[in-house]
Amino acid sequence: MKDGEDGRELIVDGTFASFYRPGSPVTGSVWDAISAPLLALPPRRRRSVLILGLGGGSAARIVRTLAPECHIVGVEFDAAVVRAAREHLDLDALEVEVVLGDALEFLRSDERRYDAIFEDVFVGQGDQVHKPGWLPEPGHPLARRRLAPGGILVSNTLDEAPQVARHLKTLFPEVVSIDVEDYDNRILAAGTRLGPAPQLRRAIAKDPVLRETLPRLTLRTLKQRGRRAQGGPATT
Repeated sequence: MKDGEDGRELIVDGTFASFYRPGSPVTGSVWDAISAPLLALPPRRRRSVLILGLGGGSAARIVRTLAPECHIVGVEFDAAVVRAAREHLDLDALEVEVVLGDALEFLRSDERRYDAIFEDVFVGQGDQVHKPGWLPEPGHPLARRRLAPGGILVSNTLDEAPQVARHLKTLFPEVVSIDVEDYDNRILAAGTRLGPAPQLRRAIAKDPVLRETLPRLTLRTLKQRGRRAQGGPATT
C-alpha cells in the first residue's frame, strides 16, 4: 500500500492494482474507463454486476456510484489483496459480495445472470503482466452465457488487445474500444445493444461522476468486417 498526494495506491507484484481517493469514487484512470460502459445500459438494467478480478475495489466503487441499488459480485483470487482492500480502501463500504477463488472456475460453476460483467484478470508481475491462458477462450464465451439479455461484457487488456478484440467480435455484434491517456491499457466493451462509440461518449459526458475523466478517454467503434456474433442469450 502506498499513500500518494492524490490517494492510496495498491501495488501487487509490482503492478498498479487499485487506486482509492477518499471522498471520490473516480480515479481519473483505467478503472473509470472499465466502469464507463455501464452507462450504455438504462438505470433499470443496472441491477446485477459481476467483476472478475476485484482487486482493491476501484471499479466496484464507481459501479456502486453509477448503480446504487445493484448487486455486485466481485471475484478475487488473492486473499491478501482483499484483506488490504478492507483495511485500507474501504472495500466493505461498497457492499460487494466478495468471492475468493479462481475466476474461470466461478464462471463454470455460477448459474446467475448479470447485466454487466467486467473482466479485469491478469497474471504475472510488473511489466510482464498478461491475460491467463483461458482468456479470451474459453473465458469470454463462458462470461457471455452468464449475461442477461442485452447485457454487456467489458475486458481490460494490454498487449493482447488485438486478439481479445477479434474474439469479442465473433461473440457480439457491437464492440467499442476505450483508450486512456498515459496508460497502455485498452478497454474493450461488447454487447448486443451496446451502441456505437459516440453514443457511449454522450452518456459519459452527461454523467456527473465520470464526465471529468472523459477528456482522457478515446472511444471508437470496432468494425465487424462481416462477422456475425455466435451463441449467447437472445436480446429482448
